[in-house]
Amino acid sequence: MQLKPFRAFRFDPSVVGDATACIAPPYDVIDNNQQEQLYQKSKYNIVRIIKGRTSPSDNNDNNQYTRATGYLAEWIEKGALKQDTDESIYAYVQDFKVNGTQFQRYSFIALAKLEEFGKLVKPHEEIFEKPLIDRLNLKKSTSADFGLVFMLYEDRQRIADNIITEAANEEPLIDFVDEQDVRHRLFAITAQNDIEQIENMMIDKSCIIADGHHRYTTGLTYSRENGNPAAKYQMLAFANTYHEGLLILATHRLVGNLENFEPDAFINSLRDKFHISGYKFNTAQTKSQARQKMLVEMKTEHEKDNNAIGIYSSANAFYVAVLKDKHQMDEVAPDMSTHSKLLDLTVLHKLILEGLLGIGKDKLAKGENIQYLKDTPSAIDDSIAQVDSGKKQVAFFMNPVKIKELKAVTDVGERMPQKATYFYPKVYSGLTIYKF
Repeated sequence: MQLKPFRAFRFDPSVVGDATACIAPPYDVIDNNQQEQLYQKSKYNIVRIIKGRTSPSDNNDNNQYTRATGYLAEWIEKGALKQDTDESIYAYVQDFKVNGTQFQRYSFIALAKLEEFGKLVKPHEEIFEKPLIDRLNLKKSTSADFGLVFMLYEDRQRIADNIITEAANEEPLIDFVDEQDVRHRLFAITAQNDIEQIENMMIDKSCIIADGHHRYTTGLTYSRENGNPAAKYQMLAFANTYHEGLLILATHRLVGNLENFEPDAFINSLRDKFHISGYKFNTAQTKSQARQKMLVEMKTEHEKDNNAIGIYSSANAFYVAVLKDKHQMDEVAPDMSTHSKLLDLTVLHKLILEGLLGIGKDKLAKGENIQYLKDTPSAIDDSIAQVDSGKKQVAFFMNPVKIKELKAVTDVGERMPQKATYFYPKVYSGLTIYKF
């Protein structure tokens, strides 16, 4: 993949004050409450551009996209956003904990020449039209990149990782801890030799899009329509699959709005195709123990490469459903490769959501039945609480997709269901800005 350094626009503390108050999570994880919190953090917070407020009075001449363009121009004019003097590749270091274990993930930010999907760039998830239109409108209005597409590459020699290690000994350009206790640090790699090493290492690499499918697809669309040569490049973050800090977490499914759903009958309907383990409870203590037994069995089966799905439907028990015969997937997914059809998520969607609960592609697209919960520390307890309260009828707990599964599916040119993976932590927006 062809890379080059760039001179990013970044928030200048001498104008904005606390530059860390200007940074935000990716647009697609910001809900209304967090949007308001980010607005209050700083009048220069990037949320005003990547996910600005809307109004019933919005029209073609005054809307979230035109306001974003105005903010960008105003901030550059005032010096709140200042362009770096040196061409750089930026080292991005994130320190975080998962289940009490400390991790550190390296990535680097550079401009990459946009490539059509194929051998060089491989998407791994399905995308929806609405976010594409939204991101394209923003890009057309501002002619800039604010958020990062997160890409994966393979390098056993760890060339970029070694350079990032050295860069991280210098003073960071920005250093802050987010609401999830993830520490973010950004460093400039300006030495020509280091830049050339990264460029040369990447020239023959293919990449998988880990996060940011809509943003990358928007970049392709925009580059085809726009005559500006600078639009042929997009600001991307790259992480090495051989780096120990690269983690994929699960995304669980909560299901509701089902007619005539009865928990016991549903569990019995699974027994034809799945081995079912049940962990019953009758007190808060035994409920916690049953929950833990479910998670342990899920992990054990996952390590054996078996398809295992955790289930809770408020019938005073947790369950684990393990697929009896993998050949059952041949009938329901005849056009998929073996790699795709044997993903836990494909088993869930084809045999259970679609086959038993009637939630096919049309209903999935409407979004009336499925809620996706990223595997944050509270995700499982939050799911259980929603079922207990009657807001949802059944929770499906998933094991994370393995890197080898991700590679296998993308190598044959296929995509996983949307929300198949949760790369943690997220890469934040506003650390670097690329203005065409």
